[in-house]
Amino acid sequence: MTETGPVRANNRVLIVEDHALFAESLELALNLEGYDARRLPLPPDVRATGQFLATARRLQPRVVLLDLDLGSFGDGVRLIHPLAEAGANVVVVTASSDRSRWGECLANGARKTLAKTQPLNEILSVVRRIHQGQPVLDADERERLLKNWEAHRESVADQRRRLDALTARERQVLARLQEGVAVRDIARENYVSEATVRTQVKSILAKLGVSSQLAAVGLAHNAGWRGSADL
Repeated sequence: MTETGPVRANNRVLIVEDHALFAESLELALNLEGYDARRLPLPPDVRATGQFLATARRLQPRVVLLDLDLGSFGDGVRLIHPLAEAGANVVVVTASSDRSRWGECLANGARKTLAKTQPLNEILSVVRRIHQGQPVLDADERERLLKNWEAHRESVADQRRRLDALTARERQVLARLQEGVAVRDIARENYVSEATVRTQVKSILAKLGVSSQLAAVGLAHNAGWRGSADL
């Protein structure tokens, strides 16, 4: 039977990971276990996502071990749903400890999320259980993670509503604060007094419900507000 035949495909594990040493360790351990494990090279940026997914689908993996933070290729979360729809069992292996992000992975179709700090044997055990048709995630844990994600979504939606209440000028000032520009320099750039900008900053803090510029910038970052890109 050829390498692309049903037996090999059923035993295939794809590794989508931008840290070479970790990916090599997974590949070696899985191949020693008898799996057809291989790393899928990442494109240089998100523009090649379609081509990347087409390659992954063509290989017909039973399991995909997916990192979330994929360097210049961006956030791996967006790959979960199309891979799962294509029939792959997606297992996220990540350095992120953000439980709401773990819940987002499950909501998008991942079978399980694991920390990279887990022993390698635990990752292998999850792959083994999937191939044996066994469950890999406790129902209570799944529910807790999904609730964390839902709470995060609601929090972000509230933060975005507050950001939407800013005037165009206030959004410009907040965008410059995000970039680390001092109030006096914002005033100089816009040919207004420093007192004027400080008044605008006070209005920003009041509308966002925070007490400092640092907290305002943190709220904007948490909400995914990208400064000038959101103007």
